[in-house]
Amino acid sequence: MLDELYMEMEEKTEKTFEAFKRDLSKVRTGRASAAILDGVRVNYYNVPTPLNQTATISVPEPRMILVNPYEKNMLGEISKAIAAADLGLNPNNDGQVIRIPIPQLTEDRRKEIARQIGKMAEEARVSVRNARRDSNDAAKKAEKNKDISEDDLKRALEEIQKLTDAAIKKIDEAAEVKEKEIMEV
Repeated sequence: MLDELYMEMEEKTEKTFEAFKRDLSKVRTGRASAAILDGVRVNYYNVPTPLNQTATISVPEPRMILVNPYEKNMLGEISKAIAAADLGLNPNNDGQVIRIPIPQLTEDRRKEIARQIGKMAEEARVSVRNARRDSNDAAKKAEKNKDISEDDLKRALEEIQKLTDAAIKKIDEAAEVKEKEIMEV
């Protein structure tokens, strides 16, 4: 009974952490990263298609993303989609490939992004706390139904708190690493 509860709690916190890491990878730093373009959808023959399914995306240098379409006639559509994605990027189409220079971040923009990361981290922590609340409620209900003893309940609540603390620590560490990456010039 309790083992299932712990496993469920670990699963929920791990999913939260993975979602948080995915969201962090989309945050634009001063460096080029193909993950910046993950949310871009291209009108591929009237079907909204993820950019990475219509082109090869590479990072040949720290401040440049190169988009090489599988079909050259898609260059215009891809350029439009990147510009419309509101990423603050200016794609350059040379007729063969699309070059996307990554501009240097200003100090104000860095601080704004750091605040955004802080909000994302807080949302992830809230999600972990919600998982803790659900697990605690399930353990208390099991004790009330006489499925576990009072001592088991006490141990369960302590274990759930340990899992919560570990998950929040992972979130905080990941956020701190990303903030340092953004704040370095």
